[in-house]
Amino acid sequence: MTKEMKNYSNRPAETFNKWRTLFMIIVCKFFYMIRFKLVYRLKVEGLENVPKDNEYMVCPNHLSTLDPPLMCAVMPRSVAFMAKQELFNIRFLRWWIDWLGAIAVNRESLGPSTVKTVKNIKKSEWVLGIFPEGTRGVTGVISDVNKGFAGLAKLTKCNILPVGIVGTDEVKRLPFSGQITVKIGKPISYNEDTDDIISKWISSVEDLTGFKHNPIETKDEQGV
Repeated sequence: MTKEMKNYSNRPAETFNKWRTLFMIIVCKFFYMIRFKLVYRLKVEGLENVPKDNEYMVCPNHLSTLDPPLMCAVMPRSVAFMAKQELFNIRFLRWWIDWLGAIAVNRESLGPSTVKTVKNIKKSEWVLGIFPEGTRGVTGVISDVNKGFAGLAKLTKCNILPVGIVGTDEVKRLPFSGQITVKIGKPISYNEDTDDIISKWISSVEDLTGFKHNPIETKDEQGV
């Protein structure tokens, strides 16, 4: 990993400042939101379950590249999502996701810098966003669940906010031709046992989306 890449994985609290907040508001809460409402008829449920503080991690299921800006658009606070480190090797994309507060991570091993960055996020007005499935899944199935998100929650003392996303995998361009539904569940305490956190997240997302979990695809993630 290069020195530049290390800077993107170990981000100080000052990274999540008013300028990146403004950038996210303009990009996600304005421009993306127009698309979500005009094309996808976005429906959001459960906003009352979002904690008032920022002592939590936003943990949705993952269907498409629309999911990160979608979460940034609908959540009350700005969300800094984890992104695979390879994305930071692409010049324009690096600039784009940097300004959206993304954190470079090795998906095979979440290192100490990740824990430090999450703690730094808690010093700001932002919250962390992480997809427990690690990569984009298939509609109707919850799979490839990485156990590392639960360990990270315990290490950083962040509760888990489960979110169910349906409809972002269907590419639509005509007005009102799509349908995206976002359902936010009740927070899961980081004080729970690690396996219980994972089980409760899976159960919650199943209820929120109607998808079914494939237990064979649950995998461990080392290095947290």
